[in-house]
Amino acid sequence: MNSLHLRSLALSATLLAFCSAPAMAEEEWARFRGPNGSGLAAPIDLQLPFSAADDVCWKADLPGLGNSSPVIWGDKIFLLSSERDGSYVYALCLDAKTGKEIWKKRLASGGYHLHSKNTFASTTPAVDAHSVYIAWSDGEQTTLASLDHDGELEWTTELGPWVSQHGFGVSPMLYDEYVILSLMQLGNPRKLNGRDAGQSRLVAMDRATGRIVWESARDSDVAAYSVPCIYKAKDGRDLLICNSSAHGIAAHNPANGDQVWANPVFKMRSVSSPVVVDGVVYGSCGSGGGGNYVVAIDPETGETLYRFERSAPYVPGPIGKDGLTYLWYDKGIVSCIRTEDGGKVWQQRIGGNFSGSPIIAGDKLINVSEEGEVVILKAGEQFQELARFSLGEGSNATAAVANGKLYVRTASHLYCLGAK
Repeated sequence: MNSLHLRSLALSATLLAFCSAPAMAEEEWARFRGPNGSGLAAPIDLQLPFSAADDVCWKADLPGLGNSSPVIWGDKIFLLSSERDGSYVYALCLDAKTGKEIWKKRLASGGYHLHSKNTFASTTPAVDAHSVYIAWSDGEQTTLASLDHDGELEWTTELGPWVSQHGFGVSPMLYDEYVILSLMQLGNPRKLNGRDAGQSRLVAMDRATGRIVWESARDSDVAAYSVPCIYKAKDGRDLLICNSSAHGIAAHNPANGDQVWANPVFKMRSVSSPVVVDGVVYGSCGSGGGGNYVVAIDPETGETLYRFERSAPYVPGPIGKDGLTYLWYDKGIVSCIRTEDGGKVWQQRIGGNFSGSPIIAGDKLINVSEEGEVVILKAGEQFQELARFSLGEGSNATAAVANGKLYVRTASHLYCLGAK
């Protein structure tokens, strides 16, 4: 029996496990922002008030630097880092219990122009029971690769140049037998500076082989960095929800990439990823100079429900549950609104600057600032700050939760936080 057939059998077993044991699958933090990109997790065993002596289980050194957020499967953590000049990208596997490096895979890359907050390792892997899927680009060539849990390379697929103003930062997501990338690139003639427009498209590849199964061509405006999510429609269909600067928020058939609906609600760049909160889809757009806004969409029809504009986030994604949605503004203001109609429940300035997206673990709303401060609020109708503490190093990544622990990536370290 050849290795490809064994790989296909393993993948079939993985998909069967997802279907037959959804509760177990939900425990895995297997993509950017966890299950379906929701940012929602079970409670963590972090002791408050925070104590470094009691609540830092371990701190691991990472090679180079990066913004790649950790993903966790079982007792293994996967993430990326890179050399500062972009010459190499590292796929890393750490022991979730101890922080010790299990393996490191060095992959050739190359440097090119980046936004000051970007790195050559800003994408978050996706992982299943057999493989970890990673994406990176040297500007001239964008690559998606699959490695097994022992760090052995299974396949690579080359996807052509990445054209943007700010560099690469697109993370993969998994759906059925596919690994999907949203490659929304620069096409605005005023910003190309003589370059050819990027080839924007959604791409689905076979998890077992890397073969491209379908591509859905999209218009190019300014590059977008969102990771799609799935909405389960009332008629039983799955809809692949995507953000782009050219098309706004759109729904696609994840089996073939065909567009179901699109609402061109964005006038500026879309960086954050779409998220489903209690049957409402959120997306946002903005710029470093302001003008940000969040849009709520009815995913059944694609129609706009409402917009939120005052102190709206640009890079951090919305999050919510239990009828409340939380919007964490990049410049340190958090708003709580009613998911149903967008009515403001509370708004509070908490300070700091944020590029990571918030998560909710139990009743704790958590984010990590660019200055390296972990801020923990109580999720609910009354504002309450539960804790804040500094890790001493800046972070542009999004925290992850697994095994009752909080995992926080700074530029060159990974922390495991929780009761020892």
